[in-house]
Amino acid sequence: MGEGMDNEMVAVPAGPVTLSDRRTERNWTVEVASFRMAAFPVTQARYAEVTGERPSAAMGDRLPVEGVSWWDAIRFCNTLSRREGLAPAYHLRPDAGTADWDSTADGYRLPTEAEWEHACRAGGTGPRYGPLDEIAWYRGNAADRIHPVGGKQPNAWGLYDMLGNVWDWCWDLYDAEVYGTYRVLRGGGWSDEHWSCRASVRRRSHPTFRIDDVGFRVARSQPGP
Repeated sequence: MGEGMDNEMVAVPAGPVTLSDRRTERNWTVEVASFRMAAFPVTQARYAEVTGERPSAAMGDRLPVEGVSWWDAIRFCNTLSRREGLAPAYHLRPDAGTADWDSTADGYRLPTEAEWEHACRAGGTGPRYGPLDEIAWYRGNAADRIHPVGGKQPNAWGLYDMLGNVWDWCWDLYDAEVYGTYRVLRGGGWSDEHWSCRASVRRRSHPTFRIDDVGFRVARSQPGP
């Protein structure tokens, strides 16, 4: 897999997605507009190229970057946008513990969790887009370590590692009334059991949290090249 693959963005068509939360037993449907999502999680090589930093616990250019907080992820998005002459999507307000998203900006950003689940399902209705061992690195097959991106089969829309390997930060607050600034994580990681690696599973964490099975992938609202 060549270095240029790091930059590959996949067109995700518009469509409805129904999200669910097991804790509250709530379901809600979102109409997702068409957007673009990175075919792979951000790799360590890409993160180092853009930020000059290598925060991950396990080292390898083709490994997904991990040990990155939600704040790290949105700063990466803004830096990459500026580098490519695009409008940054985020106005950071660290003193307030939050950031504002300019939805008209054409720059890179994190997917919303509705976008993430819609992209993960790729038109399917089941909990996964294929047999788990064929599409994801998880506790049952990862040999207790992270793996290079793109090593398993993609979904029908050409997105790799949507389940397993690393959890993906999403833009959304998890439940502001109960958990304050906590943000949504999606997808499951290399150390998770099979039941965590499903399209519908929601996890939450503080936006400053860094750990060795949480990374991210980027999205863009505009069609772009």
